[in-house]
Amino acid sequence: MMLHTLVSSSSPLFSPYCSSASYRLNPLLFSKPRRGVKLFPRWHFSPFRIRPLAAAAATENGVFTSPEVAKSFDFTSEERIYNWWESQGYFRPKFDQGNDPFVISMPPPNVTGSLHMGHAMFVTLEDIMVRYHRMKGRPTLWLPGTDHAGIATQLVVERMLASEGIKRVELSRDEFTNRVWEWKEKFGGTIANQIRRLGASCDWTREHFTLDEQLSRAVIEAFVRLHEKGLIYQGSYLVNWSPNLQTAVSDLEVEYSEESGTLYHIKYRVAGSNDYLTIATTRPETLFGDVAIAVHPKDDRYSKYIGMMAIVPMTYGRHVPIISDRQVDKDFGTGVLKISPGHDHNDYLLARKLGLPILNVMNKDGTLNEVAGLYCGLDRFEARKKLWADLEETGLAVKKQPHTLRVPRSQRGGEIIEPLVSRQWFVSMEPLAEKALLAVEKRELSIIPERFEKIYNHWLSNIKDWCISRQLWWGHRIPVWYIVGKDCEEEYIVARSADEAREKAFQKYGKDAEIYQDPDVLDTWFSRSISNTAKDSHIFIVKALNPNNYT
Repeated sequence: MMLHTLVSSSSPLFSPYCSSASYRLNPLLFSKPRRGVKLFPRWHFSPFRIRPLAAAAATENGVFTSPEVAKSFDFTSEERIYNWWESQGYFRPKFDQGNDPFVISMPPPNVTGSLHMGHAMFVTLEDIMVRYHRMKGRPTLWLPGTDHAGIATQLVVERMLASEGIKRVELSRDEFTNRVWEWKEKFGGTIANQIRRLGASCDWTREHFTLDEQLSRAVIEAFVRLHEKGLIYQGSYLVNWSPNLQTAVSDLEVEYSEESGTLYHIKYRVAGSNDYLTIATTRPETLFGDVAIAVHPKDDRYSKYIGMMAIVPMTYGRHVPIISDRQVDKDFGTGVLKISPGHDHNDYLLARKLGLPILNVMNKDGTLNEVAGLYCGLDRFEARKKLWADLEETGLAVKKQPHTLRVPRSQRGGEIIEPLVSRQWFVSMEPLAEKALLAVEKRELSIIPERFEKIYNHWLSNIKDWCISRQLWWGHRIPVWYIVGKDCEEEYIVARSADEAREKAFQKYGKDAEIYQDPDVLDTWFSRSISNTAKDSHIFIVKALNPNNYT
């Protein structure tokens, strides 16, 4: 029965491209049947071995031209066979069947590197789905593409320039991006070629790159519309900052590792008395950004100090309040917590809740700024060593002890990430998360396996606003323009192009207004999600309007 289905001309397996001739389905398995010759003269089955039925490719100038039956499959012919498949247009959708289209947009791999097992898995699974629907007779399109990978690509090119003795800052923005495009044209095809070698049945005539003009317009349009709806805003908040890459990075681009470190015990004098509170910290250099000292409200050791003031060491007598909060862990260290909201995510949330000020003591290159006084200009790790030595000299250092740290490192550069308050662009996630949660609740969306539904709900219920700006030169530049002489956070123009921005500026500020574009680019994942949506929407809209213009 199975063999009859395979060779029957009425089988749906033949309907996408094939006539009644069996060999058109797969020239590797079938030859044109000759008169009087049985297609399968003998079959030999064994519980341990099935004789392979395959074909080696006859070639002409290195191109697959016609099949010939061989006893075993010749793996050296894979590339020629694939080229022949592609040249025959077998991966392009056919609309003469009249069925609904089946479309998959490939999750675009980064243009920078090589495939790994994760890529091989998604290519295999998607190829199975695509070939299944193609054999059922549906017009089937698997749309391939690659992602510009902002941080990864810029880092690769910067390293290449460094090998030539050139720093990025020594080039203009246009000069640097031109060098990146040159690199992309030379090395960017590696991923696409590897996907081909896996046998993926993509329609390469429709390949996309996330910085293509068409997709770039879609990304800009999405930003403008989301801003008009109040879902994109600008603000100064605590972000993950990469001192080496000089950009904000997302939580997913930060990798935590267990590393050996030190817990430093430091005395803080209680103002108006001879008493001291001892705090334990892994980052003493951030004490210049302290805005409060916190203890647990039910910790009898320190309850009498609540409401008093403490003096921050090495700050020329700066006073901060001693407060109580239930978030303080009585059992960690000494039970006294220094609050440095400019350099710690938990402290930042506590400061926002209590209305405490936020002090930033760090420059974006990882050196201390003027808030650190005599330590200004020192690298954060050099400042730590010098500060501890000075604390020992003044008698304010109690002890230091080994401590295992959970260290945040950049996924790309490997350096330690610095929590830093920075002006960035954000997407307001709460209203978007509500819709996603509701879709699962109403069973409009199903999570498979079902046990992951709890993880999905927990993640979206606790999601933070999405920082979508990156301080890079490679990527989709943020479509925001500022007016010379005006406050950047208060006065700006969101537009689809420089001409549109200039026209809006003239209307609002007069013909003498000068504008300049925001230097930042959009997070690659923001661009990628919009690009994929744009590809899929374009596919279905064009198909609905006119199948013959399916482009």
